[in-house]
Amino acid sequence: MLTDEILIEKAKKLVETHSGWGDSGDWTNGDFIALSEKIQEDTGVSISHVTLKRLWGKVKYESLPNTHTLDTLVKFTGYENWRSFKMRNGNGHIPATPVPEVTQQQPIVEKPATPVAKKGSVFITRLGIAAAIIALPCILFFIPANKEKIIPADYSFSSKTTVAQGLPNSVVFDYDASKSPYDSVIIQQSWDATKQVKVSRNGNQHTSIYYYPEYYHAKLIVGNKIVKQHDLMIKTDGWTPIIAHSPTPVYLDKKELIKNGVMRVSAEQVKAHNIALEPEPPKILICNAPDFGEIYTDDFTLETSLKSDYKEGSAICQLTRIYILCKESGIWIPLCSKGCESQLDLLFTSYFKSGKQQDMSGLGVDFSKFVKLKVESKNGKAVIYVDDKPVYTIAGPVFKTKIVGIDFEFMGGGSVDYVRLHNDKVKYDDEF
Repeated sequence: MLTDEILIEKAKKLVETHSGWGDSGDWTNGDFIALSEKIQEDTGVSISHVTLKRLWGKVKYESLPNTHTLDTLVKFTGYENWRSFKMRNGNGHIPATPVPEVTQQQPIVEKPATPVAKKGSVFITRLGIAAAIIALPCILFFIPANKEKIIPADYSFSSKTTVAQGLPNSVVFDYDASKSPYDSVIIQQSWDATKQVKVSRNGNQHTSIYYYPEYYHAKLIVGNKIVKQHDLMIKTDGWTPIIAHSPTPVYLDKKELIKNGVMRVSAEQVKAHNIALEPEPPKILICNAPDFGEIYTDDFTLETSLKSDYKEGSAICQLTRIYILCKESGIWIPLCSKGCESQLDLLFTSYFKSGKQQDMSGLGVDFSKFVKLKVESKNGKAVIYVDDKPVYTIAGPVFKTKIVGIDFEFMGGGSVDYVRLHNDKVKYDDEF
């Protein structure tokens, strides 16, 4: 019997062959986004591009993927589910059906018909050709149109926020899906399957609430087909301090955020909201997402000075991240106290590295004082500076996408002294 790890590798090779995109070692972040959308369109089920990158080892993933993810992955290549894939590939109690070994040299094979398509052929076989011809008008009347007959121009889809900027924010989705052959359609707020909801084709509105700033790609899905999509940005009203608490985050008083020229959220402020700092301190976010204008990931400089203020108990490593929110993908730059660098993960649009696999000692810092951080992206590569010393280089090429916001993430509490973001067109300088 083959192990699940070996079977997962085989399934990934099958996806690479089926997609026709070749060796995944050459795939970019955009390829994983495209694969996510292709899987959604073919199977009607969403796997986020981040989950796909984890499966392919581009993003840290220490445990096996869940069965739902594996079911969807192999369904994309023509199998009914993960159990069926395992049985047909040598890991089941039923004798395995011979399946050709998947290699990169094999020609791309046609995807087997989906179970829905197969039902039609079984029905016709059982009734006989004559009976099928007689019954054909009735069959066509009761079977919904397939996705090839779904015409995107027949549908409309738009959205608006209830406030121009600020958190939380509700979004009103207006849609017309009256020509759908199905009783319900899907509104997907982003790649995230948890932000997917089924709505009636006879309705015309749906609302959702957003608690954090982000750039989303909203979609209207009919059957398995994306018929309409548009961009949706949730903006903040200036710098916004948030305690990331589930199910609803806690928003701190902005008047208490800036004092003496420094943005700061303290452990005392967290305790004042009856939120425990042990055994695990909550994540503290200080966010600003105004859409900075014409500034992109392949040409920008970010300068800031920050300090993690809490180092008790399980926060001993003072894990800190600076997020650069983008229209596609994103950037996160991690920092920590010296000695904890193995825990760090770094993402720069399509580039990802884990501290488990690479030396990130340059991102280990002394948080007893403010630490200067500079990120400079130019001419296809990016360099990270800590206290004016270059400590990490992203050789590129850097995936180009629009920068729309900045988040600081601390464990238990932290401070920011200034933020500067600029290129030839944008000069954002905030000294608080």
